Amino acid sequence: MSSVVRRRERIARVRRVEHVLASGAAAAADAQLQTLEVSAARVLELRLSLTTGVGSLTSQTLAAQGELAHRLDLARFGLADAIAGARATAASKAAERVEARIRQESAERLVERATKAADILVERRVASANHRPPRGWGGEA
Repeated sequence: MSSVVRRRERIARVRRVEHVLASGAAAAADAQLQTLEVSAARVLELRLSLTTGVGSLTSQTLAAQGELAHRLDLARFGLADAIAGARATAASKAAERVEARIRQESAERLVERATKAADILVERRVASANHRPPRGWGGEA
């Protein structure tokens, strides 16, 4: 095996590892996004459950519910910014994963080409060695 083939195989291994790392980062970013979206949904459910009270309410209960509703709204709006940031991060990590995959596939194609070229070179050398006349033939006395 030639040094070119070994070097390209080493590059292909590095590209595979880069793709695995990029896939892991993209999966982590997606998981973070999902976690934030679930949290936002829970906060919204809590907020909506406060407004569905039926029956007589005292002013203290009503004030406490209003304060809790206000805090839940603030948390939900804060989560909206975090979700937007997480979406942007997830999109960029997904793009990085795709780019890493493209580089990996390119490196694998280079390995295949180098291997084929090395095989062809070996075949040519073997073929040219078989076509040489044996030493001592050719009119030498």
